[in-house]
Amino acid sequence: MGQPRLFCFGLGYTARVLAAALMGEGWTVAGTCRDEAARADLAADGIDAFLFDRDRPLDDAGAALGGATHLLSSVPPDAEGDPVLARHAGAMAAMKGLAWAGYLSSTGVYGDTGGAAVDESAAVNPTSEHGRRRAGAEKGWLDLWRAAGVPVHVFRLSGIYGPGRSALDAVRAGRARRIDKPGHLFARIHVDDIAAVLRASMARPGPGAVYNVCDDEPAPAADVVAFACELLGVDAPPRVPFHQAAKEMSPMALSFWRDNRRVDNSRIKGELGVRLKFPDYRAGLRAVLAAEE
Repeated sequence: MGQPRLFCFGLGYTARVLAAALMGEGWTVAGTCRDEAARADLAADGIDAFLFDRDRPLDDAGAALGGATHLLSSVPPDAEGDPVLARHAGAMAAMKGLAWAGYLSSTGVYGDTGGAAVDESAAVNPTSEHGRRRAGAEKGWLDLWRAAGVPVHVFRLSGIYGPGRSALDAVRAGRARRIDKPGHLFARIHVDDIAAVLRASMARPGPGAVYNVCDDEPAPAADVVAFACELLGVDAPPRVPFHQAAKEMSPMALSFWRDNRRVDNSRIKGELGVRLKFPDYRAGLRAVLAAEE
């Protein structure tokens, strides 16, 4: 194989971290964004960018995807389904020399387990519209593998955080709340560890595989806020009972609090040999603060 080339549908927060790591090793990267400002920003970093959304498919998908050895989609599904599959499934099925393809999904597809653990063999049973859309998109991507041989891997991500997107930012902005819902846990994952999981999968491809991507310690959201305040040397906000906080939440926010589950990440360790750099939120937030300083 010649020089590896990654094409990303949706060069957002997570994909940009992966792209930077790969470009540092000599890869070329291309992908999509939604406006000219983002396109110029990507070009400044040496990334070939194309405008894309459901209503604006790639003008020449074959040319844009040409030469890509690896493909990633982080584009979320909308009410009509997955825009990438809707517009360019045929072009992806026709790609030559594609060694690996990844789809970034969500652990929201599992729905609520009442706090019980779930691994990748667990039933998909989403309780939110967000989760239902993700489950439908996953099926579409895996169908592309079964029907056309596109080497698809699905990554179910938990709550993503990292520099510029963490509890530290919420505390600084005065938006942090310590919502108290006893027994309710959230899984999360540092963006650098997501990139590490994707790279490990690229090195050990297993088309059709599904992976949970989260750290080792699901934790109450209130604990994460309290630790962020400790790192910043400020007083933690008072605890607010969930039933009180829920009155002011958006439907989207409420949907995240509806589901309570422990996500098992054993497969990324056993099958891919991943060793998380940030196995819990404390290690991750310390690193975020150090990076920002």
